[in-house]
Amino acid sequence: MDLILFGMQGAGKGTVGKKIAGHFGLEIFETGAALRELASQDSELGRKIKKIIEAGNLVPNEVVMEIVENFIKTLPVGSNILFDGIPRKVEQANSLNKLLNKLERPYRAVLIDISKETALRRLTTRKICSSCKEVYPASYTKSVCEKCNSSLTTRADDNPESIKVRLEAFDRETLPAIELYSDKLIKIDGEGTIEEVAELAEKTLKEII
Repeated sequence: MDLILFGMQGAGKGTVGKKIAGHFGLEIFETGAALRELASQDSELGRKIKKIIEAGNLVPNEVVMEIVENFIKTLPVGSNILFDGIPRKVEQANSLNKLLNKLERPYRAVLIDISKETALRRLTTRKICSSCKEVYPASYTKSVCEKCNSSLTTRADDNPESIKVRLEAFDRETLPAIELYSDKLIKIDGEGTIEEVAELAEKTLKEII
């Protein structure tokens, strides 16, 4: 069973997703990471992506789906996937669902559910590693990154005005995509700590994966 992971900015989706993937042995597909990896390869698809990126253009939806299909076909038989950060819009959701159905891969959607108030509080107090870009919540008390020992900073756009714009984009673009999965959607309460949310997700998903 593949999982399509959704969450408003500030939900801790990336961190919780990694914990879920590790717990269940899922392969993570994250669009940005997949693009960077392929662009560094001397393959037909890699050269195509590199050309698009170097021209300063957004990667078209059909190419993203080509990347997803390429990713799936390189995995060992029987591997399950956690999709993080895709789909972001209705068009992409329809394309991803069509591809997964074509490849006969069953899937469910998971929403890490938080309020806008929680999102605003978390985003305005979180810290980010200046080097490896690992994200830490306000409850993290150290001044350096656990992974690379670099200093922590705050994002310039983690201010109430910018965050409001990003949350409005989530409502406008991603919520309609989430609604397409109403019959396949599992909601996880994301208001607790990362550890609490991950534990709740693991208990909830245990029955379906």
